[in-house]
Amino acid sequence: MLKLYHHPLSPLARRVWITLLEKNIPFESIIINLDGEQFKPDFLKLNPFHQVPVIIDNGLRILESLAIIDYLESKYPTPSLLPKNAEQLAKVRMVQMLSEHKLIPQLLPIIVEPKKSRRLIKSQRQLHRVLTIFAELLGEDNYFGGNCFSVGDIVGGNGVILINKLGISLDKYPNLLAWRDRLMLREIWQKTQPSDAEIVIFKQRMHALWEMQQSKRMFMRKI
Repeated sequence: MLKLYHHPLSPLARRVWITLLEKNIPFESIIINLDGEQFKPDFLKLNPFHQVPVIIDNGLRILESLAIIDYLESKYPTPSLLPKNAEQLAKVRMVQMLSEHKLIPQLLPIIVEPKKSRRLIKSQRQLHRVLTIFAELLGEDNYFGGNCFSVGDIVGGNGVILINKLGISLDKYPNLLAWRDRLMLREIWQKTQPSDAEIVIFKQRMHALWEMQQSKRMFMRKI
């Protein structure tokens, strides 16, 4: 049986978790506690970059959430989570890449930076650029793949719902608000999205990560 190494509070791991559930793929859930377990030798053998998610399927190890999702879609094509139409496929891919490279990197600043700091303002502007493009790509469709739920909704939805819970308003994007609510009607999303209490824990862990990074910077300046 496929094994998923993950943690429910990891937004990247949650992408894969939802994909497995939406595609009805049987899997063994192995929780990696992100309080140091990711640095232990046994897990580092799986991922030397000490990150979740990782899957093992019939002896094949796959790192990186987007690569895992592509693998799952290719190997387990039913139900399909990719549109066949070229234009819709391009939209789905854009949402995935913008989420990966423009949205997720802003999580740390919007959690740890003080109000009105330059870095926070820059991150907020970046997020609103992403949301503006997402709103344009979605248009009047139900999902980024048209009327069909897709991996674009999984990847984009996880990011948008998370930043919304972290204080980034969606009020300027009524179609994204409706899309968010549409996603949250799905039983799997209700099961996998973090609660308010878990969001507090997530923020605490992000603060701890930031403090560790700051300590490393100070150390490097002294040597």
